Amino acid sequence: MSENGTARLLGPAEVRVLADQLGLRPTKKLGQNFVHDANTVRRIVKVAGVGGDDVVLEVGPGLGSLTLALLPVADRVHAIEIDPVLADRLAETVADRAPDLADRLTVTGADALRVSAADLAVPGRAAPTAIVANLPYNVAVPVLLHLLAELPGIERGLVMVQAEVADRLAARPGSREYGSPSAKLAWYADARRAGPVPRSVFWPVPGVDSGLLSFTRQDPPPGADRAATFAVIEAAFAQRRKVLRGALAGWAGSPAAAETALRAAGIDPMTRAERLTVADFAAVARAKAS
Repeated sequence: MSENGTARLLGPAEVRVLADQLGLRPTKKLGQNFVHDANTVRRIVKVAGVGGDDVVLEVGPGLGSLTLALLPVADRVHAIEIDPVLADRLAETVADRAPDLADRLTVTGADALRVSAADLAVPGRAAPTAIVANLPYNVAVPVLLHLLAELPGIERGLVMVQAEVADRLAARPGSREYGSPSAKLAWYADARRAGPVPRSVFWPVPGVDSGLLSFTRQDPPPGADRAATFAVIEAAFAQRRKVLRGALAGWAGSPAAAETALRAAGIDPMTRAERLTVADFAAVARAKAS
């Protein structure tokens, strides 16, 4: 368990100075919108609920605004940064603004969509227990699903994403926003919205609204196969306007075969995908396999 230290957080002026020093021009391709408001990063850390026993995985630390807020409260922070210029500079920024906490930081220069548990292993150090990040908006869903699959030790997290993505990920069966991302995330975790984030706290100011998504790890449906279940989810939502007998026809081989699997799973073939829980999708996958 760590002992508290202090860090000088970044404000708008410091963010711009760092960017100028690096010759940085934020790109949409990498989803680069940097938080420059100290109150926002303090709020994120507080809502995330991480503490001195946590190893926090941060994706896309950028210039280090959130990293500096996490270091005083977590045991360690492991940051994944795809931009080599930003990855190289992060440790220097932490050494300058939080020198007593610099040894708590590990930086891995990598694409979070392809990083493995082995890539993040640090000899003698515990594996990540929480994700706290301002996720690149263009790849937020696949990054989150990949990390939860790759790192079973992740117990909880708080991520900042595009507001409508947060709505979809937190959506429950039966709601308009519920879809493939919601059902897949439910395999790993129980998620909920944790509040909005104003556009004004970013540089450059994004053209979309942002929101916080909180999640807690939960067990998948017992006896279920993830790949098989996800195949059902993808097929069902690919034609979500159709009833499941028709939507799953291609997956099952025919409408009749889809109906047989659905009935064996105890599901009305005339219902639609948005009514099913992840446990229901798993039951359909099992029924077809048996």
